[in-house]
Amino acid sequence: MSMIALTVNQRAVRISAEPRTNLADFVREKLDLTGTHIGCEHGVCGACTVLLDGVPARSCITYAVACEGAEVTTIEGLDEDDVTTELRAAFTREHALQCGYCTPGMLVSARDLVLRLPQADERLIRVGLSGNLCRCTGYVGIVRAVQSVIEARRARDIAPEPDGGRKILGPAGSGRSVHDGADRVERLRPAASEQMLPETASSVPAILDFTPATVLKQQFIVAHPPEQVFALFDDIAAVAACLPGASLTAPPKPERVEGAIRVRIGPIAATFQGAARIERSPADMSGRIVGIGNDRRSRSSTQGEIRYRLVPTGQGTRVDLSIGYTLTGMLAQVGRPRLVRDLAARLIAEFAGNLDRRLSGTSPADATAVELNGMALLFGLLRARVAGWVGRFSSNKDGAT
Repeated sequence: MSMIALTVNQRAVRISAEPRTNLADFVREKLDLTGTHIGCEHGVCGACTVLLDGVPARSCITYAVACEGAEVTTIEGLDEDDVTTELRAAFTREHALQCGYCTPGMLVSARDLVLRLPQADERLIRVGLSGNLCRCTGYVGIVRAVQSVIEARRARDIAPEPDGGRKILGPAGSGRSVHDGADRVERLRPAASEQMLPETASSVPAILDFTPATVLKQQFIVAHPPEQVFALFDDIAAVAACLPGASLTAPPKPERVEGAIRVRIGPIAATFQGAARIERSPADMSGRIVGIGNDRRSRSSTQGEIRYRLVPTGQGTRVDLSIGYTLTGMLAQVGRPRLVRDLAARLIAEFAGNLDRRLSGTSPADATAVELNGMALLFGLLRARVAGWVGRFSSNKDGAT
């Protein structure tokens, strides 16, 4: 999930959403602004058109996270707008709507034409509205409505606005109207965006509680008594040595641990530098680890929480795990829940094996991996799934015969 801060209909909002959420779904589902309609979902029909920093934009093909800091105006935000009020009256007078599904997007685009066009040129109006499709009217009434509003406003000596509210050259929304051009140039410098991420783990702020976006539950068994396992969990360096890709970057302290974890999935490599706080409860042999980290290369950040509880069994100790995390930035786009769940299962299996060897006295060099290789885990996962499919196919075939 990503936290998105922007202005919608002159109201500042800050809401979390998936990185893949488009702006149309964002305003409809998160803000209940259902006047923005969704038609083709390919940016063709224009039903979803809104104003992004004063410029008409297709909200169905615009990611909400790309609108960080922008001003968004939906059809609801134009209730008191003078131009839209005139257009609504003209649409009614010229019979420019029937079912009304395309009308919100049509009004947003028509408003832009009324602001920009110096005169009521039918050809330019039809070209300007060519991105808004209507299956009912045949467009004649719509064109007449727009023409009448342009003519009435020019007759009242209301001059056209050549830029139509556009603040800067570039794609819709690129102006970020709350900033002037100089501010925008400053914000686009690579150094500026990198300063948002801490240079080192020691600069990571206080580690606060949070609500994870995704929670995974796993368990494994090691053939050792709970007291021995719990004592090892108190040795942070030993635990880090059992976790593939993990390392400590500073001597651990009771109140704070600083470290890093390296991940590689194909061409994507990330090193999350961060810190964590550790809580332990000897009474019920449980604990909690809460951490935060950043990868400067992908400008991604994560928050994580691991809760564990040791349960004695006839085979030794069962370790119950609850793993919660929130990932933002570029890497969040490849974090499919099912893939993450399967990879986490394989990672925990490696961790359990390393932990068992450590408890049995195996040297760390023989027990640990130097890097979390996601591709190796993924190929192992695919092999296991193919074997499962083949097994099911064979059993079905035997049953049929």
